[in-house]
Amino acid sequence: MRIPDFKLERYFAKWEFNAPHLLCTSDIEGWRMSEVLGLADGDGRERWERLTLGYTESTGLPALREEIARLYRGVGPEQVLTFSGAEEAVFVLMNVLLGPGDHAVVTWPGYQSLYEVARATGAEVTLLKLREEDGWALDVEAVKRELRPNTKLVVANFPHNPTGALPDAASWKALFALTEERGIHVLADEVYRLLEHDPRDTLPAGVELSGRGLSLGVMSKAFGLAGLRVGWLASRDAALLERCAAYKDYTTICNAAPSEVLSLIALRAKERVLARSREILARNLAVLDDFFARRADTFRWVRPRAGSVAFPKLLKPLPVAEFCQRLVDTEGVLLLPGDVYDFPGNHFRLGLGRTNMPDALARLERFCDTLEK
Repeated sequence: MRIPDFKLERYFAKWEFNAPHLLCTSDIEGWRMSEVLGLADGDGRERWERLTLGYTESTGLPALREEIARLYRGVGPEQVLTFSGAEEAVFVLMNVLLGPGDHAVVTWPGYQSLYEVARATGAEVTLLKLREEDGWALDVEAVKRELRPNTKLVVANFPHNPTGALPDAASWKALFALTEERGIHVLADEVYRLLEHDPRDTLPAGVELSGRGLSLGVMSKAFGLAGLRVGWLASRDAALLERCAAYKDYTTICNAAPSEVLSLIALRAKERVLARSREILARNLAVLDDFFARRADTFRWVRPRAGSVAFPKLLKPLPVAEFCQRLVDTEGVLLLPGDVYDFPGNHFRLGLGRTNMPDALARLERFCDTLEK
């Protein structure tokens, strides 16, 4: 397999552990180990204390799969397959489902692996452009126009990275009705699900809406546990999950035992874990509302409806990549230019899931003041 460099990951490889102030990360502030263990019930604590560092079950710790299944309506643990992060799940699914002669439709801008891994299988990929002027909304009619007789997969990432967009319920259900009718699988990249800024906006999961729907989840985003590297696919297509499990034998084989137990502990305490994430987001959103209101001459944004990222636009006559470079050089604040997504329009990704976001934002504002002198 030959595949282009992952631009976003190469960008973070250069800056993530060198820039003092990260204002573009997509995850929620990470939990400390002691804090996670403090959430453990009796069974979770015992599992941790008695843990043996050997191989684990390739499909995932049974108790963990049971807990993941509880995130969805009508899904059993046998319909969940765990992976070493969501990235592995994407890689495995694309290689199992797609190949030369196949076609996929993928929302864009988006996480590069969602379309480059598909292309690397030999499949043809159509990028479905989301538009700022439409509020980054999902256009089901646009999806329909791109479908072909050989379309095997639609990838829909909502809540969306990097815009924070969320479809209305009618459009979301219409997408699954359309693909079900045509026998097309949908990979619902839902790694930001449960981070809706208004809980009433929470959409049904993809696995709940269609027998061909696959829900992609991970501990990294909503749960603030990126270091565990635990992700999953939930699907009612037993044959497809079985093929994915067999392919996983050639990648990681199984998850790390400590990560599985820590994930189990966190999921059993998910209401407390999610409450912490939502509190951080609500606090930071209020700060951002004030910032963008005051800086309307410099930036424009579509306020995110869910998740821990936004995709504002720089309005100054300065290329966004140059703006981001000068910002990190002078203030040590890292933003992610939209060029990393090969997306036009002078946009950049801004992260709102870290507790020190207000400090980084203050440094961004100080930098903006220098542009006006």
